[in-house]
Amino acid sequence: MDLLMPHRDRLTLRPVSAEKSARPSPRSHVRFHDEFRGALRLLKHAVTHRSSARFAPAATQPKARASVPPGSLVAASYNVHRCIGADKRFDPGRIAAVIEELDADIVALQEADRRFGYRAGLLDLGEVERRTGLTLVPVSPVPGGHGWRGNALLVRGGKVTRVRRLALPGAEPRGALIVDLAMPAGGLRVVAAHLGLLRRHRALQATAILAALHDAAPMPTVLLGDMNEWRTGVNSSLTRLEPLFGPFIHPHQPSFPARLPFLALDQILGHPRGLVLPPQVHDSPLARVASDHLPLLARIDMSVGLGTVDAQVAA
Repeated sequence: MDLLMPHRDRLTLRPVSAEKSARPSPRSHVRFHDEFRGALRLLKHAVTHRSSARFAPAATQPKARASVPPGSLVAASYNVHRCIGADKRFDPGRIAAVIEELDADIVALQEADRRFGYRAGLLDLGEVERRTGLTLVPVSPVPGGHGWRGNALLVRGGKVTRVRRLALPGAEPRGALIVDLAMPAGGLRVVAAHLGLLRRHRALQATAILAALHDAAPMPTVLLGDMNEWRTGVNSSLTRLEPLFGPFIHPHQPSFPARLPFLALDQILGHPRGLVLPPQVHDSPLARVASDHLPLLARIDMSVGLGTVDAQVAA
């Protein structure tokens, strides 16, 4: 298992004096207030303009598995909020039940461990495996942990061939997993990430992920997780990902907060283009209460990925 640290040259980080770094700059306050005001505007728009049907009880959704053809698989991303639901109750069993509803082959989880102190895992892995057949990819650096800096990965029907843990830059202890899988339909690289709360840090973290993938062997790649970014276009910190995962053609799917989702914080992106079909939010009565995020899932068309990679290798 490899531990990757951000490369200073690739990220073009500049040293700052101790005096300057000790106090926040006025510009940083302006950016924070701008992000806060932007979120408030989106909330006001959601409350004012969305129809009353948005607040109706969620209907149970059919499982995505029913529409998955041979040669494809389903991937999902789910911020489980340390198994604390919208009712403030800690209940790993509800999280296991929501994961069962997804019926996915690959599930990237965020906030799967305790956030402070000893980062023990919070999931009931036995219950998850019993319900779904999904097993945990061992990535935690501490006994009893489930993930790397909160990022955990569950896989069904595949074999792990390589695991890399990436420490992302920024003020918070953020990280990403880069896991190469041998799935029945072919090889797949999965990048599971949870980006920071500040836009400038998310931009650095996106650059770090691209740098870590730069020298890797060609392989269909899925990037999924809680990106903490609701903006689109040039104002989005995720534009840093466009050289590999762009252009971003799928409509964003609001997934946060679970009871009134209006922010599209969670993403599933793919390379090459066409690998990831349009994602959809899993909105069920249980998912609305089990966590503060709704899960996001998408079908992965492995035939598209393998054909493009074979062409790259031949060239």
